[in-house]
Amino acid sequence: MNIGIPKERRPFEYRVGLSPAGIEILAKAGHACYVEHAAGLGAGFSDLEYEEAGARIVYQMEEVFGRSDLLVKVQRPIKEELECMQPGSAIAGYLLLASARQDKIDLLVEKNITSIAFEQIRLKDGSLPVLRPFSEVCGLMTAQIAARCLQSNLGGKGILLSGVPGVPPAEIAILGGGVVGMNATKVFLGMGAHVTVLDIDIHALQRINETYPSVVTMMATQRNIERVCTFADVVVGAVLVPGERTPVLVPRTIVKHMKNRSVIIDVSIDLGGCFETSRPTNHENPTFVEDGVIHYCVPNIPGVIARTATHAYVNVVIPYLYELANTGIDKTIENNPAIAKSIITYRGELRNIKRLAGKGDSNGLE
Repeated sequence: MNIGIPKERRPFEYRVGLSPAGIEILAKAGHACYVEHAAGLGAGFSDLEYEEAGARIVYQMEEVFGRSDLLVKVQRPIKEELECMQPGSAIAGYLLLASARQDKIDLLVEKNITSIAFEQIRLKDGSLPVLRPFSEVCGLMTAQIAARCLQSNLGGKGILLSGVPGVPPAEIAILGGGVVGMNATKVFLGMGAHVTVLDIDIHALQRINETYPSVVTMMATQRNIERVCTFADVVVGAVLVPGERTPVLVPRTIVKHMKNRSVIIDVSIDLGGCFETSRPTNHENPTFVEDGVIHYCVPNIPGVIARTATHAYVNVVIPYLYELANTGIDKTIENNPAIAKSIITYRGELRNIKRLAGKGDSNGLE
């Protein structure tokens, strides 16, 4: 199979679809791998490393898209990339099509492109193995993001997460006790903050409680969400419904009652966001103030720790790519239920996706 690794073209995206280690595995299995020139530089991978791993370097976007039966990306393609794709080819990556613009979905369908949303690969136990490493990274990074946003010189309240003797620590509320929420809890606790976690799943709250007994756990009812938002210094949105746009859990009426210069970190913004006041930002201008509250709404949080994030991504995605390349896309979809759940467009049809009308591209770039 011809496998293409294009350069990521969204602003502030430094990750790459495959590392040289991943290329080597596929090349040794007899597959032709085409890597666009400088695709890996943001993650610290040179063209020479890719060539030594068995890839061929190509110098035009049109060439890598034109040669490939399967394109492997990190983020959802932009319109220009979709237009370069060959009819009947396939694309795999962290596609998040539930929050994409409708014209992108239409183009995928019209060109008979098979789209494989790695974030929706789901095992029998309900886990999302390819989404997990990025969720871990996002969760682990929330504490350092919160610490910066709370600084006075950046417009924050001037609060130290840990507090000091005689001064209480920051109050952190985390909406969602999944992978993001668990990892965020770990780091916030490690930095000395006081943490409350809310979820609708009692089993998730039980896991949090068993792992971190000092954390307050609450059911995510509307009353409880309103209660914790009014006293929290930082509220982290870590909500996920696979294949769907994130539900809005915190309406503007609640945001208006939050403390002045408190912080919202909407990790769910890549699928639309769970705060009514959220809108996508970027790593250059990551925050805005709405109703007196600082909002951090960057969709691609792991994009700026590109080397770690790319290695973590490849570690989990390479077995699925290996199967797709060796077995063929059609047979893999037929034989592997986990991958079948990740198929969004196939043979001109939509699958495994639920969209909300009127919602645009979650990255806000087009």
